[in-house]
Amino acid sequence: MEELWKHFALGFSALLPVVNPLGSALVFLGLVGFQPPAVYKSLARQIALNMVLYFAVIELVGSYLLTFFGISIPIVQFGGGIVVASMGWAVLNQPDSDPSKAATGAEAANENVTSSWEAKTFYPLMFPMTAGPGCLVVMLTLSAHATGMTLADNVLARTGLMIAVLVLAVLVYLCYAYAPQITQKIPPSTAHGILQVIAFILFCIGVQIAWNGLHALLKPLIEHSS
Repeated sequence: MEELWKHFALGFSALLPVVNPLGSALVFLGLVGFQPPAVYKSLARQIALNMVLYFAVIELVGSYLLTFFGISIPIVQFGGGIVVASMGWAVLNQPDSDPSKAATGAEAANENVTSSWEAKTFYPLMFPMTAGPGCLVVMLTLSAHATGMTLADNVLARTGLMIAVLVLAVLVYLCYAYAPQITQKIPPSTAHGILQVIAFILFCIGVQIAWNGLHALLKPLIEHSS
């Protein structure tokens, strides 16, 4: 069970800043506009379900895609780790968001909102707004990081990743379903501070994954030279 909880913590920590439910809730509110509570809950439920299916497909076929293109696991760990670390670095250095701009965007979107949002819960509300290409890279990297173990540990590791996805989906649902209430009660400075801490953790996770891949690539050369 150690591998399960280890990869749950790893997956949750790496995916949380990329998905960013609180930040995405502001964008969601700006796009959909102020609607009856039932509309938020319906859209949030479908977006969360689509996100779980999206990550599950990546988890199931991602390794086969790597095999098809002839990409080794250490290369994915090294390259993916660099990408994950760069995402964390970018979030650490991004400027504070302006709440007034978000409010203005919400009012403008409310004037033009239509009933077609139900048909857009996968694109653009889930992809790329909630889980974009960055999530694809992170999930592929985490999946590759879980490869190369015994069968039992591999199953536990992948189960841990999917549990992390389910927890994130619940957070997305809660943030989207109650977007107006949440955005009014949480000060932007507090949300930004939490995001900065998580971004630093994401940066460290990316460096660690990249080092694991680099170590696997250099190990045969070191052993051969010695």
